Amino acid sequence: MKIRHSTGQDFDRMMEIYSFARSYMAEHSNPNQWGPTHWPPEDLIRSDIRNGSSYVCLGENDTVIGTFFFTHGKDIEPTYRNITDGAWLDDSPYGVVHRLAGDGSEKGIGAFCINWAFEQCGHLRIDTHGDNIVMQNLVRKLGFVHCGTIYVEEDSYPRLAFEKIRRRQG
Repeated sequence: MKIRHSTGQDFDRMMEIYSFARSYMAEHSNPNQWGPTHWPPEDLIRSDIRNGSSYVCLGENDTVIGTFFFTHGKDIEPTYRNITDGAWLDDSPYGVVHRLAGDGSEKGIGAFCINWAFEQCGHLRIDTHGDNIVMQNLVRKLGFVHCGTIYVEEDSYPRLAFEKIRRRQG
């Protein structure tokens, strides 16, 4: 697998993957995260592509098998400024992954994308719906720590917030 920036030519395939992901989540006890709002909206994905924060994961023959949003910097995610039931581990610049989805064709798409993002910045934050047990298990397996709860604008469901930091050798 490999990662590259998304292009406009990837848009239709990305939307197919998001449709698959909505169905998968609904079938795995998570119907409310993306289903009711038909998340993510097409205009947001087009914007992500234009601003260079949209990525695709490629499988064999460079076929698009996954997609996600990634950016990094200081205080880049406004919804992460207010965390309840805990605290972030570190206040340094961080990366964030959102809208991660795979087409189910290969095992490990999510882990590959998250690990790639972590390698870009060494400090990553991610959040997920309380019903998204698949994602919670994945980020814990990848060494993320549950830090607390955040809230998003899209709906009233709380999100579990996770963080992973590359420890400096000392």
